Formats: sequence, C-alpha cells, structure tokens
Amino acid sequence: MAGRFAPRAARAAVPHQAARAGAAPSPAASSTTAPGGPAAQAVTREWTPPGPLDLRLVLGPLRRGPADPTFRMVADGTFWRATRTPQGPGTLRVAARGGRIEAAAWGPGAPWLLDGLPDLLGAADDPDAFVPRHRLLALARHHRPGLRLLRTGLVLESLIPSVLEQKVTTDEAYRAWRYLVRTHGTPAPGPVTDLGLHVMPDPRAWSMIPSWEWHRAGVDSKRSSTILRAVKVARRMEEAAGMELPEAKARLELIPGIGPWTSAETLQRSNGSPDAVTVGDLHLPGIVGHALADDRNADDAAMLSLLAPYEGQRHRATRLILLSGRTPKRRAPRMTPGDIAPL
Repeated sequence: MAGRFAPRAARAAVPHQAARAGAAPSPAASSTTAPGGPAAQAVTREWTPPGPLDLRLVLGPLRRGPADPTFRMVADGTFWRATRTPQGPGTLRVAARGGRIEAAAWGPGAPWLLDGLPDLLGAADDPDAFVPRHRLLALARHHRPGLRLLRTGLVLESLIPSVLEQKVTTDEAYRAWRYLVRTHGTPAPGPVTDLGLHVMPDPRAWSMIPSWEWHRAGVDSKRSSTILRAVKVARRMEEAAGMELPEAKARLELIPGIGPWTSAETLQRSNGSPDAVTVGDLHLPGIVGHALADDRNADDAAMLSLLAPYEGQRHRATRLILLSGRTPKRRAPRMTPGDIAPL
C-alpha cells in the first residue's frame, strides 16, 4: 500500500546514474538544458505550508522502488518527480527551506505542476479529522507531525504501476515499471540528464507496446491486458481524480482486472483519499491485526472490523500503523521472484 514503510534517507546514485546526481542546479536557476533539446526555462514557485510538513513522508508513496525512473530523492533532501500532466510532460523539483517549500518545474506541464503543488503536498488533507482510539496510533501521530496525504490529481500514473504490482513481489513489479518506462517513455524535460529521469508513456504509447516487450518486462498477459483496457479509456479513468471515493472506486473497477486492491492503491495517491483502505493485500491484515489486537493471522474481515472506529480515516490509520514500526516478525523466507522473460 502507499507509504508501506518509513522512507529511508537518500542514498548515493545507482551505477547507471551519473555521479553528480546530488549536484542538481538550484530551483531558482533562470534556464537549463533539456536532454536532447534546446534551453528550457524553469518556472518557480514558493509555498508556505500551514503546518509541519515532512517531504519524505508525503512524497514517499510516489516512489516505486529505489531506481524508479520517474522519482528521485537526492542527498541534499531535494525531490525530483517526472510525470505526464494534462498539459504534457513535466519535471518538478521540490525542496524544503526552513518553513517554506521551494519548487521549480520544466516542460509543457510545468504550470500545471506548480498550480497543483499545494494539493500534491497535502494542503487539502485534514490530519485533525483523525481521532486516535489506540495508544499506538496516538504515539505514531505524535512522532510524525509532518505526515500529510498527497494528492496528485493523476490517475493513470498510479493505476498502471499498481496493476503491475498485482500478485507478484514488489521487486518484480519495480523491475517491470523501470523497464517499461525507460524503454517506452521519454526523457524528462529539464536538467535531469544526470538523474536519468523519464516520463511514463502516454496512453497511445502504452497501447503500442508489443506483446514480447511485456513478456521481456516480466508482465503476464492478465496484467498487460488490464493496462491496455485502462489506457483505451484514459480520459474516463482520469475523471476519477475529481470524484468522491465511492464513485471513483466504481469508475476504476469497471475495468476487468481492476479490483478493490488496485483501486485503493491508486486513489490513495491520485485522490489523497484518507479512507481508501487496501483490502486483498497479502501482509496488511496481519500487520493491522498484530498492531491493534495482537493477531498476526487477521484476515481482511478482521482488519476492517479493527479499523471500524476510524471509518473515513482508515487509510491514514493504516499508514500510521506501518510508520509505528509495530509489525510482526517474518515467519517464512521471502518469496522467490519469478521471471517469465526467458520463457
């Protein structure tokens, strides 16, 4: 689920990235060079959040693995995000400076990204609506005052990687996402050559990916078919970002292959839904059961019963549980990832 664990500090760039990943230009730079293109003007914005804000906690759910080609956190605490907006590709750079947020954006989608910066960082979220009824959750909230639920306003960018994560290990899903975005996406606009950032394919490009490329990425036909059905009605999918949770879930789940697990994982990010609890997860019921009732064998029904006092805020409750560190010890070895590419 979104924000499964507390985010780790930034690490050095992985080998396929240039060594200067942490030396990106300041967001106030007047002009930069887009990869393979002419100089691109940076658009900047400053925003003061209404309260404490931890960028790692807020933006962490957008990161699909340590080498996600659409997301970077570099050593100076700066966050980079490459995405496809309704106005086109865009790159966003965000950093906290004292009590202010400094942002810069590049590409056709830059104005859209900066307009949506407050919502992205949880300005529309209301953490005071959550009333802890367990000491564990009260302590977790006290220790994480900067937690806000983000809202991207973009459905497909969260829906597609969530479909890739169905019924496989996270490592398999992250590998598939990396391969497909780097191979069929486009280099992100702005000064990101050293970071290796890419924008995911547009709906038409997703629909043009040949079957053998899905196979090479380790994606079976069930998941690839679900993605192809979704991108055929991309506009209708994106409309869910402006809907209330029940209507948004119903819209997404009209697509065969998209069920409650996938819709919740998507709407947690695209809509910032505080009640989009993830059901059908292999681990979450046991984690919630262990934390609230010392029952690591809890199923979805038991989890929902335990979360009933938090109705309307169940996603926030599960995030706080995960951030509390009270998770059951592993009882079995990790699942061995499969690889269909050589078949």
